[in-house]
This record gives sequence, structure tokens and C-alpha cells, in this order.
Amino acid sequence: MAAGAEGQMGATVENSPHRKTRIGVVTSDRMDKTVVVSISKKVQHPKYKKFVTRRVKYKAHDEANDCRIGDRVEITETRPLSKEKRWRVSRIIERAPIV
Repeated sequence: MAAGAEGQMGATVENSPHRKTRIGVVTSDRMDKTVVVSISKKVQHPKYKKFVTRRVKYKAHDEANDCRIGDRVEITETRPLSKEKRWRVSRIIERAPIV
């Protein structure tokens, strides 16, 4: 490959426009350089029409070990970093209050 690590369409790998981003809350920070981010959304039940909460949890890479439980973060899709890590913390939107 060329020195710029470019993909098929000439876009660089890190700045690709096709990377998914999600916003969620950190629920666990016990692992080294890894956080668990929980993302919740409300969906309407198809039959009963009641709104129910659906939650999905992602393991995300936190290079600086900066995130704490309760922080609101943005995660970005990336290459597989381990067996379960496919996301990277791109920024911390809001810090959790220190108790």
C-alpha cells in the first residue's frame, strides 16, 4: 500500500465517511484500556404499541484510560482490536459528576 494507508476509494482509513458512530454511557471501566458503553433506544412494540427500551452494550477501546462510569461518550467503529472490541472512544461528551 501507499504511505497514506488509503482504502479502495482513496479515503484514508481513519477518516472514512462510512464509519458508524454511536453515543452512549460508560457502564464499566474495570478493564485496562477498555470500557463498556451502553446505548439505549426506545422502540414501539409491533403488536401492543407500548414503547419498550432496547439496550445494546459495546466494548470500546479507551487508549488513555480517561473514561469513568457515567460519562457520556461518542464511539466510532474501527477494525477488530480483540475478540469483542470493534469500537474506539472518539471523544468524551459529558463527564459524570464525581461522588
